[in-house]
Amino acid sequence: MILLMTLSALIAFVFLVAVVFAAEVKATQERDPAAKNTWEVLLLYPGLHAVIAYRISHFVWLKKIPFLPRLISQTARFLTGIEIHPGAQIGKGLFIDHGMGVVIGETSIVGDNVTLFQGVTLGGTGKECGKRHPTLGDNIVVGAGAKILGNIEVGSNSYIGANAVVLKNVPANTTVVGVPGRITRQEGKRIDSGLDHGHVQDPIMTHLKDLIKRVKTAEEKIGIHRTAEEEKNSNIDYTI
Repeated sequence: MILLMTLSALIAFVFLVAVVFAAEVKATQERDPAAKNTWEVLLLYPGLHAVIAYRISHFVWLKKIPFLPRLISQTARFLTGIEIHPGAQIGKGLFIDHGMGVVIGETSIVGDNVTLFQGVTLGGTGKECGKRHPTLGDNIVVGAGAKILGNIEVGSNSYIGANAVVLKNVPANTTVVGVPGRITRQEGKRIDSGLDHGHVQDPIMTHLKDLIKRVKTAEEKIGIHRTAEEEKNSNIDYTI
């Protein structure tokens, strides 16, 4: 009887969570191809668990109850590896994939339908007071290990490449990669946010390739023709 009551209570709780956090559950199912069913998402996805804990801690935070919001936040951090300050403002449909090492600071503002991969930091740059964390628009994808630091804005429909370090404002409809972050694509239209990291180009590598081609063309024009063996032993990789 006790087991049956416990199981019934668990099912009722899971159903309640599925209804209250329907936007987050839907976001997980739509953006993670590994998500097989709703039960799996509800019970086994730490990103969803961290967001649920944040929603609760944020509600308590707004009631100006001391200690308890941070207790909830730190407990969720211990269980999921994801730290979301209860003071952050997060829109609907946030999806945190894998999530280990994700940090969202106190004054961060995150729009709707944002995707964060593991190791992402929305952090500050010092001990300044007031608004000191980033503001992210809607429909943004932030790749694994990326750091967005300071009171800056990232425009809607943008893509931040893996391990990028963003320290300046980012216009809408933009792809940013590198350290420090550089704009590599801006077309005035929504960038595909289907979690495909392969389309991102490193602007530095693009410039290097162009420079190497120009060097090779210049050598050919002045009559320098390298043999295959010479190119193999050269410090310049003409096939880069």
